[in-house]
Amino acid sequence: QVQLQESGPGLVKPSQTLSLTCTVSDGSITTSGYYWSWIRQPPGKGLEWMGGIRYEGITDYISSLKSRTSISRDTSKNQFSLQLSSVTPEDTAVYYCARGRIGVDDLDYWGKGTLVTVSS
Repeated sequence: QVQLQESGPGLVKPSQTLSLTCTVSDGSITTSGYYWSWIRQPPGKGLEWMGGIRYEGITDYISSLKSRTSISRDTSKNQFSLQLSSVTPEDTAVYYCARGRIGVDDLDYWGKGTLVTVSS
């Protein structure tokens, strides 16, 4: 039973970098065949998959965010992180981390999400 938990500041100032960490338990982020994703949901809007990091460390991002997004990992802590630079109030959202199976459309395990507000 894989568990994921997001952590990080709930308030970020415009132009700064949003940084979140996902801690994974009862499963390894290096297990073959899986990838680890960040998804966000702005207030009143739908879910937006942002990017992910594969079990071997390769990253992928959606085009609209790739210039500002960096996903990294710390295998010794079984954690992966999100950095989103140059944030604006439009980046205010509930941010989720989740696991995906390579070749399968669904994301099977999710964190509960954490609200990040971008405001001065």
